[in-house]
Amino acid sequence: MNVYAETSAVLRWLLDGPRGEEVRATLAGARAVFASRLTLLEARRALVRAAAVGEMSEAQARVLTTMLARAARRWHIVELTAGICERAEQRFPVEPVRSLDALHLATALYLYGELGELAVLSTDERVLKNAPLLGLPIALAPTE
Repeated sequence: MNVYAETSAVLRWLLDGPRGEEVRATLAGARAVFASRLTLLEARRALVRAAAVGEMSEAQARVLTTMLARAARRWHIVELTAGICERAEQRFPVEPVRSLDALHLATALYLYGELGELAVLSTDERVLKNAPLLGLPIALAPTE
């Protein structure tokens, strides 16, 4: 299975959050992992921010940034194209959708159209509500 790694899931893995081990296993078991440039940006910014406000040490942030960089070397990174941005500007089945979530959904739609097989790996409620309504399979079953 090809997987689109959305930021919320990547951060659950990196920060060992709820379902983090399931995310790690899904990433490890994927045929190919795709991520938006936005995923890397958001995840790195979250680590910088966490260190800046004292939620983790600078050393912890460096270790996690290195883990992310190592994983991302094996991922296919998708740049934000004009077409992806134009789709993100449009309505989604369940609104409101924040701009960054819209960019993730638009990127996943683009990849699904190119690959034909792609599951969205996310823990974000807005992404998880919209993905199936857009015809995008979900990699992790939502928790009740």
